[in-house]
Amino acid sequence: MALRTKTQWWGVQLDAPDGRELARFYARLLGWQIFNENERGAAVAPSEDAGYNLAFETEEHYVRPVWPTEEGKPQMMMHLDIEVDDLEEAVAYAVSVGAEEASYQPQETVRVMLDPAGHPFCLYLDTDHS
Repeated sequence: MALRTKTQWWGVQLDAPDGRELARFYARLLGWQIFNENERGAAVAPSEDAGYNLAFETEEHYVRPVWPTEEGKPQMMMHLDIEVDDLEEAVAYAVSVGAEEASYQPQETVRVMLDPAGHPFCLYLDTDHS
């Protein structure tokens, strides 16, 4: 039995020092809309009926993860993968809306980026389906 049968919504929530500000960053990055904004955070989705979202919540004791990982330091728990058409162009755009390029880049067709709260996310080219 499915958890819900009338609608299927799913989402991912990331903690941040300022959930609303991080939601605004991802809305700019992805060209999505902001929903459910309140004093604790907000969600972003491509549309009101998309069926999925990214949510961001303010966490008072948030600690920025370290990339690449270092023993004894906060590690990322997950990261987002975002397929792009042009890697160089996508990196430039991400930087222009507030991301930074990580100093360590393990793959040629992937760029590890850091959002304003330090969460890593990857911009990548799908070379298998080009």
